Amino acid sequence: MIRLNTSELKEKAGTLRAGDKVLLSGTVYTSRDAAHKRIMDMCGKGQELPYSLDGAAIYYAGPTAAKDGMVIGSCGPTTSSRMDVYAPRMLDMGLSAMIGKGERSEAVCDAIKRNGAVYFCAIGGAGALACKCITECEVIAFEDLGCESVKRLTFSEFPLIVAIDCSGGNIFQEGRKKFDRSREIV
Repeated sequence: MIRLNTSELKEKAGTLRAGDKVLLSGTVYTSRDAAHKRIMDMCGKGQELPYSLDGAAIYYAGPTAAKDGMVIGSCGPTTSSRMDVYAPRMLDMGLSAMIGKGERSEAVCDAIKRNGAVYFCAIGGAGALACKCITECEVIAFEDLGCESVKRLTFSEFPLIVAIDCSGGNIFQEGRKKFDRSREIV
């Protein structure tokens, strides 16, 4: 198990390999489809973004409202491929890590390699447990989007797996190959 802080991502993303298990701590920003579109529109207009992409980590999540005594509600990952149209440009602008679930397009994989970044997968369906690893939550942009607003989160040993690394490792491709080989043996 690798313990890593988001402040180290820019420096250490290149050392991570597909399949590594990571406990991530530090600042992470939530963004989903609508927020990504607005951020890209802001880039096109030369406007200041709600947070710096340089070295940042984005969690593709739309957390539910916090219940009494909680920092945040259920906070599980959403399907990452919905952000694939935006991800290469954001990676080229300095984004170090993305967190979500599911496969990514070839363009995103290429941008991960080109920029020395990493794609983590979080456990889908475990949002109620994931919220226990989030110690702070603050809406910082696009409040009108409700659960899809951009939030600054503080993670404390949030469990992740490296799904796609910057050297070309990809658990989805590797998993399919292993499955195909196992079927040949039977």
